[in-house]
Amino acid sequence: MSEQAMTPEQFEQALRAKGDYYHIHHPYHIAMHNGQATREQIQGWVANRFYYQLNIPMKDAAIMANCPDRDVRREWVQRILDHDGAPGEEGGIEAWLRLAEAVGLDREQVLSGELVLPGVRFAVDAYLNFARRASWQEAASSSLTELFAPHIHQSRLDAWPQHYPWIDESGYDYFRKRLSEARRDVEHGLRITLQHYTTLAAQQRMLDILQFKLDVLWSMLDAMSMAYELNRPPYHTVTEQQVWHRGLGV
Repeated sequence: MSEQAMTPEQFEQALRAKGDYYHIHHPYHIAMHNGQATREQIQGWVANRFYYQLNIPMKDAAIMANCPDRDVRREWVQRILDHDGAPGEEGGIEAWLRLAEAVGLDREQVLSGELVLPGVRFAVDAYLNFARRASWQEAASSSLTELFAPHIHQSRLDAWPQHYPWIDESGYDYFRKRLSEARRDVEHGLRITLQHYTTLAAQQRMLDILQFKLDVLWSMLDAMSMAYELNRPPYHTVTEQQVWHRGLGV
C-alpha cells in the first residue's frame, strides 16, 4: 500500500520549510546585508545576478511554450512583461541595469556579459535548460523560491541604504517593484503546485525540484564568493587574466 499523500496544508508547509536553504542564508548574502561587503563584492553580485535576471523571461517563455492551458498562459505572461517591460513601460531588466549603474558599473559592460563568472553561467543555464525540458507544471513550480523573495527584497531595502550610502537611491527601484510582483506570482505558482501534485511521490518530486532551484541560487553565490571574497577566480593559479568564456552567447 502506498503512503498517504500530504494534505494541501502539509504540502505547503513542506514547501515553505525549504526556505531554510534560501540563498539569503549564504555567507555572501549575509555579508551584504550586514554592511560587510566591499564595493567590488557588491558590483560583482549585481553584474553576475544580471545574467539570472536576463534569463528569467526566457524561462517563463519556455514554460508558456510547453503549456496547453490558455488560462494559465494568460496569467503567466505577466511575468515576462514584468521583466522585459511592456511597450512604453520599463521592466525589471531595465531596472536592474539602473541598479548596475547605481553601484558604479558600466551599463554596456554589464549588458555584454563579460563579467559573468563561469559558475554563475553554468548554474543559470542549468535552470533555463530544466525549464525547457520539464513539464510546464514542474517548470512553473520551480519558480516557488518566490515564496521567500519578498523578505529578501525588503531586507535589501532596509539595510543597503544604511550600509552603502555610495549607492544611488534610484538603484533600488527593482527591489521595490518586486515586493508586490513576487507576492502575486507566489499565489499563482502555489495554486498550480497544490493542485497538480496530489500523490506523495509527486509531492516528493516537487520538493526535489524546489531544492534544485535552491541549489542554483546557492551555487551562484558560491562562485561569487570564490572570486570576490577568497580572491580565487577561475584559473587564478595559472593567470591573473580573465581567460574564461565571456559574453552572453556560447
